[in-house]
Amino acid sequence: GLVLGVYSSEKDDGAAQFTSAGDAFDKLVSGKLRALLSLCGPPLKKGKSRVFHGLHQDFPSVVVVGLGKKNAGINEQENWNEGKENIRTAVAVGCRQIQDLEIPCVEVDPCGDAQAAAEGAVLGLHEYNELKQKKKPVVTPQLHGSAESEAWQKGVIYAEGQNLARYLMEAPANYITPIKFAEHIEQKLRSFSNVKVHIRPESWITTQEMGAFLSVAKGSAEPPIFLEIHYLGGANTDDSPLVFVGKGVTFDSGGISLKPSSGMDAMRADMGGAATVCSAIVTAAALNMPLNIIGLAPLCENMPSGKANKPGDVVRAKNGKTIQVDNTDAEGRLLLADALCYAHNFKARAIVNAATLTGAMDVALGSAATGVFTNSSWLWTHLYEASILTGDRVWRMPLFEHYTKQVTDCPLADVSNIGKYSRAGGACTAAAFLKEFVSASHWAHLDIAGVMSNKDEVPYLRKGMAGRPTRTLVEFAARLSQDRHN
Repeated sequence: GLVLGVYSSEKDDGAAQFTSAGDAFDKLVSGKLRALLSLCGPPLKKGKSRVFHGLHQDFPSVVVVGLGKKNAGINEQENWNEGKENIRTAVAVGCRQIQDLEIPCVEVDPCGDAQAAAEGAVLGLHEYNELKQKKKPVVTPQLHGSAESEAWQKGVIYAEGQNLARYLMEAPANYITPIKFAEHIEQKLRSFSNVKVHIRPESWITTQEMGAFLSVAKGSAEPPIFLEIHYLGGANTDDSPLVFVGKGVTFDSGGISLKPSSGMDAMRADMGGAATVCSAIVTAAALNMPLNIIGLAPLCENMPSGKANKPGDVVRAKNGKTIQVDNTDAEGRLLLADALCYAHNFKARAIVNAATLTGAMDVALGSAATGVFTNSSWLWTHLYEASILTGDRVWRMPLFEHYTKQVTDCPLADVSNIGKYSRAGGACTAAAFLKEFVSASHWAHLDIAGVMSNKDEVPYLRKGMAGRPTRTLVEFAARLSQDRHN
């Protein structure tokens, strides 16, 4: 199969405006493709497609996809590169049509941006069907032509990174337990000589005095794991690393503050923070990125049992602060509190944590963007600029003292794990809580609860767990590796 792009016509005659690959193919078939397109009715709209059969012996099926306006570029209103998003969407649509035709291989028009085309193809074809007997046919996408092979390969690696996060998030919680999560990531990193993976057991967590993390883990029969990854890609292994921290609750029942049963199965993806940051490091290693990255993922389940945290219990974090657990379903911040304290051991250039932390974040932004709370405008600028390129957007949220008072005004302990006004500003009070465990001057907290899954909002992702914002984290790390000014 072959996927070719066509731009929206800027003239009234409606004549198809092909990409250079489309033009070349049309000449190869003596203008038949252009003629057929004009016979098929109005010009192709953005993201729409038409399939033609029998045009050329090498490509029995050709899908033509609408790319929208040529030279679309950055849309200031939308905060993304519209041209790149149009390519990702169009290519995904085309590749899925080839898959529906049960054709095992598809060549993809680079459409002027081979990286975006590769991302659209590899992300668009991904589906979790590991446990089904009947699977969709596997389709292998490859670049049509050889002009942009390096950019294409980079796009494949970016997309495979996000697909790894999607795989981990989508898999059932009995398949991705804390230890199995850690082993899966270890296996992905085994071939890289500049990566060390430490799978820390419960005894190590205890010696580190991570009382907040252990208080969540004790409610489950599954033992907790603290996953620590060292990627040493920098010119000097002693260079200050970027530290990624991810919430790794492999299943979140809510604990004693039990969640409603409807939709609770989706809480197998409550380790989305750990999945995205670990997948970003796997991607950085595959790209041989020239910087040092440390990944930290506290992994456990949050379950109701006779040993579980009770509302009102007080636990002690690694830095000595006491925490009143007023709601056992606000457990992610307890794991992160200890992991963030530990992150300060590495004299980090920046600490970035990601977590499916609050339903309030989903209420605030929906699935349009990841909410970012940060104490560093330098860090924010890098994250924001990275997200414009990836189309997986971020939006800055407030870290006001206003919210800090709501978690530190606590009757029994130094801080409460929920704001005293309960639901009001829930994502902001959660961020304020985390800030109590951070002294680094460049720290960002990404609340990814709203972007955890995809219904139909991102057209190049199928329905299911989204693996967002893995590509933005990768692009952010790439930008950091080029930034020598800080």
